[in-house]
Amino acid sequence: MSGLFDLSGKIAMVTGASSGLGRQFSLALARQGANVAILARRLEKLNAVKAEIEALGVKCLPVQCDVTDNEQIKSAVAQIVETFGRIDILCDNAGIGLFAPAESESDEIWDSMIKTNLSAVFYVAREVGKQMVKQNYGKIILTGSIHSSVAMTGLPLNAYCTTKGGVRMMAKALATEWAKYNITVNAIGPAYFESEMTQSVIGDEAFQQVVKTYCPMGRVGKQGELDGAIVYFASDASSYTTGQLLSIDGGWTAI
Repeated sequence: MSGLFDLSGKIAMVTGASSGLGRQFSLALARQGANVAILARRLEKLNAVKAEIEALGVKCLPVQCDVTDNEQIKSAVAQIVETFGRIDILCDNAGIGLFAPAESESDEIWDSMIKTNLSAVFYVAREVGKQMVKQNYGKIILTGSIHSSVAMTGLPLNAYCTTKGGVRMMAKALATEWAKYNITVNAIGPAYFESEMTQSVIGDEAFQQVVKTYCPMGRVGKQGELDGAIVYFASDASSYTTGQLLSIDGGWTAI
């Protein structure tokens, strides 16, 4: 059974890998034996993550990349393929969180959210998908959210929910198109986990009360609690699973 989750010799690519969930995903894949290409805008932070990954005995390639720039995406994918020869696993994770009431939400906030959380996710998947189609194999994992499925009272999440709902449907659509190439496409739907992006929200007393009210487990997620889902979707254990969103949310979407 343990061999089902073995990623030894596989090549993984993780976007938004300089901190937060992307860093955690990169380390989770590396612990299972994958060599990892890590992408983000902040090269100095990527180099710190590189040291952590290489300490696990695998190879790591840091690539500076702004995923809202198509030319940078193409260049990054080409560099990874040139270095490792292939890309077996994609964690399409980079994203942002900007919040404002819908009636006063600016065009800039809306456009930034769509550009980063939806368009860039597709552009990265499209470019890596070209390589996976050639090699007739691939495991793509998109980072959705509980807000791929539900909104939340008290928080102005219109743009965020829209983009994450789109990610869920993107997983279904790409899974349908690429199944014939032996490519699976799935998404994870995390609730709130501690990260750079969520620090200000999680630290708010009113939000902590929301968590106690709406999350059956009554808490936010802990580091490591997404690792099992990432490894499952990246490994042969999920060979017949595609087009799915797995909510990892302490029961939030169960009520």
